Amino acid sequence: MLPSLAQWLQTLSPELAGFRVFQYLTFRALMAAMTALLIGLVAGPYVIRRLTELKIGQPIRGYGMESHLSKSGTPTMGGVLILLSITVSTLLWFDLSNRFVWIVLLVTLGFGAIGWVDDWRKVVNKDPEGMRSAEKYFWQSLIGLLAALYLVFSISENSNLQVLELFFHWVRSGFDVSLPPKAGLQVPFFKEVSYPLGVIGFVVLSYLVIVGSSNAVNLTDGLDGLAIMPVVMVGSSLGVFAYVTGSAVYSKYLLFPHIAGAGELLVFCSAMAGAGLAFLWFNTYPAQVFMGDVGALALGAALGTIAVIVRQEIVLAVMGGIFVVEAISVMAQVMYFKYTKRRYGEGRRILKMAPLHHHFEKSGWKETQVVVRFWIITMLLCLLGLSTLKLR
Repeated sequence: MLPSLAQWLQTLSPELAGFRVFQYLTFRALMAAMTALLIGLVAGPYVIRRLTELKIGQPIRGYGMESHLSKSGTPTMGGVLILLSITVSTLLWFDLSNRFVWIVLLVTLGFGAIGWVDDWRKVVNKDPEGMRSAEKYFWQSLIGLLAALYLVFSISENSNLQVLELFFHWVRSGFDVSLPPKAGLQVPFFKEVSYPLGVIGFVVLSYLVIVGSSNAVNLTDGLDGLAIMPVVMVGSSLGVFAYVTGSAVYSKYLLFPHIAGAGELLVFCSAMAGAGLAFLWFNTYPAQVFMGDVGALALGAALGTIAVIVRQEIVLAVMGGIFVVEAISVMAQVMYFKYTKRRYGEGRRILKMAPLHHHFEKSGWKETQVVVRFWIITMLLCLLGLSTLKLR
């Protein structure tokens, strides 16, 4: 919005040429981070107060950690503060004609809406199950598949008109059309290695990345500040990949696929980092507010969608290793419990408690130790992911 306004002001008078700085992507990304940070810090106390007045408090499971019982009643659904900060800041600072930012924004808000309904039913309607699993996965799948179907053609072409033409060509060809190498699966640490996926393969992979990332972040969000800081670090790192991928010069030099318009995602990533840091101000131990599903599902989906656009699905799994391991720990625990119960008549566990962060708590780690150590691991993984920019 502001870049368009600045461009219009420049046409009015040569004396307003200073507004040209609004056209620089790096400047707008910096301002997006600052705007989201300020919105979050200023609006945070009001949002927490309103959530408290509405009695939107976090219920603590009776079979959970005993040390967490004191957190019962802490306001949840604080993810609305994150989404508000991201949305306002992004709309202010990005190029409104950029289709990639719009699709990421829509996916983020769509998954946020799913999380909102789930949280609302749990906390306000006092329904312990919230949104039923089948219903939740249906809506997640619907949004994920629609986003994936749009992105497979959007990444392959440079305008929405060409995207539509390629889609109709795909339909007329009997759902068999060749995609450019940049739409293939990019393998890190190797020069120009891209495995062709085809339209169906791309859609399936993108769906798994978006929905899987969303649920993985949601599973990680179990301790004060545990999920939000890794989201900030991974999102910021993906912003660097977006900047490189969107630049014809840098992408050619670093042997990355050039995807016109992807660089504008740096604005969204910066806004997400600023909003995340603002939320951490209130979410750090002892937390004044929890993000709830409305925040965790939305942020995870945003990371997955950005990774798909910049063609770094594998690197996302590396940088977001904490999210991946947390999700695997839950799946392994459930599968092993069901298997042993069926075979031995008694369910057994691999971990003391899942997700993994609770296992370490049960092992004697303090909550703050788990959180900070997971942050450090994420920082190292992000540095490893960023090293793939040059180590190819």
